[in-house]
Amino acid sequence: MSRKKTSRKNPSRKTPKQIFNPTLLWAGLGIVLVVLAGVFLFNPKGAATAEVLPREVSVTEASTLRDEGAFILDVREPEEWNESHISGATLIPLGELASRVDELPKDREIVVVCRSGNRSAQGRDILLSAGFEQVTSMAGGINQWKAAGFETVSGP
Repeated sequence: MSRKKTSRKNPSRKTPKQIFNPTLLWAGLGIVLVVLAGVFLFNPKGAATAEVLPREVSVTEASTLRDEGAFILDVREPEEWNESHISGATLIPLGELASRVDELPKDREIVVVCRSGNRSAQGRDILLSAGFEQVTSMAGGINQWKAAGFETVSGP
């Protein structure tokens, strides 16, 4: 006796046509677009989209940042400040900075300045550790600022 082969379809096996469902594809794409739109529309200003300042900027870049509204923080001692400082800057000596960070704006870029650039880098790091995100140090300090011909003022 010969057996006749019968073809039985496996009901659990799907054909490519059954696997690809255009409706599900469009629904998934729509969900992705809604999520992306939400990220861009509801993202607080500056959060994850703000450009991070470099760790150090030149005096020319510092001047540009100041002109664009950056907060200039001088971390030298009062005697040094009285000799000369950048107009509009705020003085908080480096030794007091950690305890006075609440006096600084978190919503503005901050350029930290000192005499030669060493203390300003330390000041920048104190602020970064305190949660400030838009902070940089001015390379060369007030010495380089004056050498480049930028204006300073003297007195308290």
